[in-house]
Amino acid sequence: MEILSSLRAERPTLSFEFFPPKSDKGAEELLKTVHQLGKLDPAFVSVTYGAGGATRERTRELVQRILKETAVPTIPHLTCIGHSREEMGEILDQYAEDQVGTLLALRGDPPQNQGDYDRGQDDFQFASELVSFISNHPHSFEIGVAGFPEGHPTTQNRLMEMDYFKAKVDHGADYICTQLFFDNHDFFDYRDRCSLHGIDLPIVAGIMPITTLTGMKRMADLAAGSRFPARLLRALDQAGDDPQSIRQAGIDYAIHQCQELIDGAVSGLHLYTLNKSSATQEIARALDL
Repeated sequence: MEILSSLRAERPTLSFEFFPPKSDKGAEELLKTVHQLGKLDPAFVSVTYGAGGATRERTRELVQRILKETAVPTIPHLTCIGHSREEMGEILDQYAEDQVGTLLALRGDPPQNQGDYDRGQDDFQFASELVSFISNHPHSFEIGVAGFPEGHPTTQNRLMEMDYFKAKVDHGADYICTQLFFDNHDFFDYRDRCSLHGIDLPIVAGIMPITTLTGMKRMADLAAGSRFPARLLRALDQAGDDPQSIRQAGIDYAIHQCQELIDGAVSGLHLYTLNKSSATQEIARALDL
């Protein structure tokens, strides 16, 4: 219960997210990054899981290496799309064998090369069903679920959205890690709506520092509906065409955003690193966490 207990402590936690590299060289570079960020004493790091389980083996291999080569608790992401109950049971058995104590349970995205993917054939239709399946596994896992401060992309009805989310909690979720957002009002409003629905779990805020305009535009395409506040856009505009000024403007905004969340008693800050360490280190050191 190491991770969950840290999320319930008075001091906000700091954590980082990585994705599995596609090559052995990339894996070695990432391990160096993990070691560098490990010096910041994160509560945990998490490792993503590709669409349709595309990185299943690479995710597990990276999790195993981080656990073996560092002292940082590591949380694998796990998605239900494309997996049978038998396969999911095997995956959970493997993570139990690896002494993994916490998982992040997600619905996930269909395989990128299957535009006509039929989710109706899946054993798990919703993340809540995956949460329930994990809860009933012989090995006791702590279970995290995704939260959406800006609203779930596939649920336009915000009232029904919270009902669906409550189902994940009722099936055994232990904590919430949000998708990225840039306007703290969205986070605080989301936290209040969780409270109104009787959801009393630690909520970790997902923060993505912007370091390039290209990256921000890519983010806008991938995370449809993301809101970029005028304050952020103004700072980036004032940075002009200078890449270093743009990078610094994005980092300064992330620091301000994180500090405001800390002042608002956030349970934790989860930084999306894109497998890089420099911007993340600057933000963490400025916050003195």
